[in-house]
Amino acid sequence: MKIVVIGTGYVGLVTGTCFAESGNHVTCIDIDEHKVQKLKSGEIPIYEPGLEEMVKRNTNAQRLCFTTSYEDSVPHAKCIFIAVGTPQGEDGAANLESLWKVAESLAPHLSKDAIVIIKSTVPVGTNRKLAEQLQALTGRVVDVASNPEFLKEGTAIDDFSKPDRVVVGVSRPEIAETLHELYQPFLRTEHPFLSMELESAEMTKYVANCMLATKISFINEMANLCERVGADINQVRRGIGHDQRIGFSFLFPGVGYGGSCFPKDVSALISVANNQKMQPTILNAVDQVNINQKKVLFEKISRYFHEDLKGKTIAIWGLAFKPKTDDIREAPALVLIDQLLKAGANLQVHDPVAMENVKAEYGDQLSYFSHHHEALEGADALAIVTEWNEFRHADFDYILNKLSNPVIFDGRNLYDPEKMKEKGIQYFGIGISASK
Repeated sequence: MKIVVIGTGYVGLVTGTCFAESGNHVTCIDIDEHKVQKLKSGEIPIYEPGLEEMVKRNTNAQRLCFTTSYEDSVPHAKCIFIAVGTPQGEDGAANLESLWKVAESLAPHLSKDAIVIIKSTVPVGTNRKLAEQLQALTGRVVDVASNPEFLKEGTAIDDFSKPDRVVVGVSRPEIAETLHELYQPFLRTEHPFLSMELESAEMTKYVANCMLATKISFINEMANLCERVGADINQVRRGIGHDQRIGFSFLFPGVGYGGSCFPKDVSALISVANNQKMQPTILNAVDQVNINQKKVLFEKISRYFHEDLKGKTIAIWGLAFKPKTDDIREAPALVLIDQLLKAGANLQVHDPVAMENVKAEYGDQLSYFSHHHEALEGADALAIVTEWNEFRHADFDYILNKLSNPVIFDGRNLYDPEKMKEKGIQYFGIGISASK
């Protein structure tokens, strides 16, 4: 099948590449000429394990190509996926400006049997509005479908190739049949293909992300309470996780969620509810808990140094919002960095892949180190913000030798507090009473 994917960001590039991998001819369109040229030469703009090799393989096989031109590729395509950004606007709602610009560029080149599929996360009603706009621009009915993505950064290729489910929103069953055929190679293990109304598919994406964000905020709030009453959140988590109604997923306490999805999707659904004159009490609480949680690590560090961080040197391990990505959007580490800089601290930072993105934001305000051990030299404390695997089995003797003060502030609970005590390291985790 001939496919066009508009937008070569995280979702668009993964989507286009995986469809090409299953034998389709895919053209990815982007308005950024420089970005397109880099993609043509095999350079990808994001870090995602396995993606670069897959892009090169399918480009060399001529199943995947990149262009800025609509007229060269859209007229021949059966399925056109829109995967442009829908960032959070000033009012919290999704900004759909890029989507409407795509519609205008797309309309003159659509074939009569083309299906336009929105992959981007969009508010309820957007697909019907797009259908109306395309009809106004073309003078005929254009098939539009919703196909929300459920990709996790760091495991996106597996998530696309082995999905829990594929969700599509359609206005007539024939569209669902075409999309089912397209996704069939990825559904061989009997995972469901769920066809529903356009509005239900749009809501499914938001509700899924908001549910996961709720679990994160809930366990973080319980972690903070555990600290105050002398309980250990790690033990509590095990105690509740074996309840099959609850489970263990997204029950790891930490310093809050970040990234391109959860923060903006929670805000967007709050905006949708407000527009319907409804007060989304739970979502408001989820958002506020997460904002507060990003400040917890700084508060621990500040208390330890008696509210005087001026001239102190803090080593920070982990800058991306999660492991296996270079994405720093809404990353808790940036909140910590801003607070520490404001307090007058010097920062020595490391991240396996996200340092260039952080350097573009902070320049020479920070000291950057290519190995996490190097960032410890002369530091007064170590703060861990992202749970990269290489941090899990640290050389604690080396840490003791390099830190001028043997203290670790662990925002991801990577280490056993008892072992830290045996090593002579003061250890502050999340949801673990300091007295323990």
